[in-house]
Amino acid sequence: MNTFAARGLSATLATVVLAGFCFASQPCRAADETGAPKGAAVTVLKAAKHCFAAIVEVSGILLPKDEIAVRPDRPGLKVAEVLVDAGQIVTAGQALSRLNLPEGGMATVQAPVAGLVGSSTAVIGAVASGKGEALFSIIPRSEFDLVGLVPVRDLSKLAIDQTARVKIIGAGEVDGKVRRVATTVEPNTQLGQVLIALNSTRRLLVNSSARAMIETGQSCGVSVPLTAILYGSAGTVVQVVRRDRVETRRVEVGLMFAGQVEIRDGLVEGDIVVARAGALLREGDPVRPIEASADAK
Repeated sequence: MNTFAARGLSATLATVVLAGFCFASQPCRAADETGAPKGAAVTVLKAAKHCFAAIVEVSGILLPKDEIAVRPDRPGLKVAEVLVDAGQIVTAGQALSRLNLPEGGMATVQAPVAGLVGSSTAVIGAVASGKGEALFSIIPRSEFDLVGLVPVRDLSKLAIDQTARVKIIGAGEVDGKVRRVATTVEPNTQLGQVLIALNSTRRLLVNSSARAMIETGQSCGVSVPLTAILYGSAGTVVQVVRRDRVETRRVEVGLMFAGQVEIRDGLVEGDIVVARAGALLREGDPVRPIEASADAK
């Protein structure tokens, strides 16, 4: 056997001996890999500070803030001409209709204020009365209120002059302001009435449905995405990753907005949370955390 072959045989025997040593004692792993969990990959993110607006929602209908009935000064006059219809905007002093006088000639019925003609019963040939049904009703300055009902738990959060964003079916969104808050509630439903004055130049319709979002305050604290929350028999929980293993934390949730949930108790800023919590992950399961990208958050 030449020298080169002898050296090769010695190296082979050394490898076999070394392999046998590894097998007999411990697998040949790096020390830092020995206790590393080999679980499923999960997307995680850090619990972070976020500010939430406290919102009270009010649903209801649009009603005139005020309404003025327009009648002739004298009874027994017949309508000769109708000059405006319901839904039109009129100015103060504008002619609304003309009536025949018993002695001959005509009398003109004028708008006492500028605003929107809310309704009209004027029909040519009909008899107009100073005490009966009004010929016209005018909504001064075309001002409307959203009249809604609010649960008693939310009434205490509302105050006069709070701003609101009101979405009206068929008319889009307009600004509003709380004008009146009930001091009593209906005993059976435990609901109280709220009036929100609308600020709009649009043509609005009486009895239109609308919903208002009233910001009553702000709360800043730790938050996580809604997808990180689990609701079950054990309560409300999130799944936290510590030392590459799953921990289940019971939490107290608060306000919600734009897919984020306020965590009032159970987490601190910086905790590593499973972004999409699921029932397949159990307490103590090993995982390989992968931090969510900025876009995914």
